[in-house]
Amino acid sequence: MKTMFILMATVGISIAAFSQTPKPRLSQPESVTGKLTNANITIDYSSPSVNGRKIWGCLVPYDSVWRAGANEATTFETDKDIYIAGGLLPAGKYGFFLIPKQNGKWTAVFNKVWKQWGSFKYDATQDQLRVEVTPETLKNNQEMLVYNINTTGFSLDWEMLSIPVTVN
Repeated sequence: MKTMFILMATVGISIAAFSQTPKPRLSQPESVTGKLTNANITIDYSSPSVNGRKIWGCLVPYDSVWRAGANEATTFETDKDIYIAGGLLPAGKYGFFLIPKQNGKWTAVFNKVWKQWGSFKYDATQDQLRVEVTPETLKNNQEMLVYNINTTGFSLDWEMLSIPVTVN
């Protein structure tokens, strides 16, 4: 009887532990670091896939603030003051958002509130810097959203678009 009780308790604990195992995220957390104009830059984001979906104007609506990734808001951190598209961004950590447009320039936003889920509680009064950026068409489909740091700044590449942000 004692053995049966121990066996049942062990099975019950195992089932409870298994049922509470977190499921892996579909959009995995990613990070990219680099050096721009003597500043160390880190961008933390979650990387969704296109997965056959229409991205721009559908999954990511035009004319609305978007978290520039999945899950938590994308963060942009610099250890020194830098100029982004001519505007001063003081050293610090920021939420990075985009406002996509169907035509013309988009708006890149660096917001003082970096720790938030998505853009659901985005507050424009907390913006540190807003700059205009011009999306470019990619030659090949970029299935997973990715950030790249290069000699002129950084870019978000996803689906058939690259959104470059100049750091000068």
